[in-house]
Amino acid sequence: MDHDWLKDFLALAELKTFSRAADARNVTQPAFSRRIRALEDWIGAPLFARGAQGATLTPAGLHFQPAADELVRNLERARRTTRAVGDQDTVTLSVAATHALSFTFFPGWIRRLMQVQAFGSLNLISDSMEACEAVMLAGEVHFLLCHFHPGAPTRFEADRFPSLPVGGDVLIPYSAVGADGQAMWVLPGTAGKPVPYLAYSQASGLGRILAACQDREHMHTATALTSHLAATLMTMARDGHGIAWLPQTVAAEDQARGRLVRAGPDLFDVPIEIRLFRSLEFRNHAADALWDRLSDQRYETPAP
Repeated sequence: MDHDWLKDFLALAELKTFSRAADARNVTQPAFSRRIRALEDWIGAPLFARGAQGATLTPAGLHFQPAADELVRNLERARRTTRAVGDQDTVTLSVAATHALSFTFFPGWIRRLMQVQAFGSLNLISDSMEACEAVMLAGEVHFLLCHFHPGAPTRFEADRFPSLPVGGDVLIPYSAVGADGQAMWVLPGTAGKPVPYLAYSQASGLGRILAACQDREHMHTATALTSHLAATLMTMARDGHGIAWLPQTVAAEDQARGRLVRAGPDLFDVPIEIRLFRSLEFRNHAADALWDRLSDQRYETPAP
């Protein structure tokens, strides 16, 4: 069995259509379909029911889904820990960052820090908030970079995992542009015509923040899709499938190019921090030096 088959299975279970899942996995749809069929042949049971509305999990698929998720996570963790053993003489800092920040905020932030102070080589782990918390609690990384809101607590005890704000962001509801040049979907909806909502899954830190800060009942939205990836929700919003609350750091380019626009006034915005957590139980000289420097230059969160 190919490890990629499991990732393909999980992508299709989440996105529910072969075309979207194939795009997410960066393969052609025919190749993706062959891999799903190969997995079903290996298991000996159909995992998906194919229909005009897409692909839905069969009872066998529902049974297999948690096992597939656990297998992928265990394999990824084994790869990381084994690599860490091999890299222990060369890697100086190990940082976990949520997907959204690893592609937007992290590169510029760490480059600016390294221009004034050398911290050695870096190992970056990019994953969901849930997975990043797991590697941090397991003592596999020095730092965790994530979005943060005081109303949505993390799994970190302050005496073991102190933290500092290192930047600011804001979750904004975005929509595709309609034929009239205005937002295709506008908040709030109505009880009779709810706005399709592109939601974050429970594994997402942004999903936790929105669950803690939103009053969706009075916004009249109906969940149309769930994903732990802001990039997936952004693509779906851009294609007109509903509204998505996206970090401004993630959606800035699409907004500047007119592919996404605000789906409501700023009263629906959720200001958030970009926060760095550190482990006091897994540390070295470079980690201490980075923490000391960040403590000296304390980022001040702008007043609302």
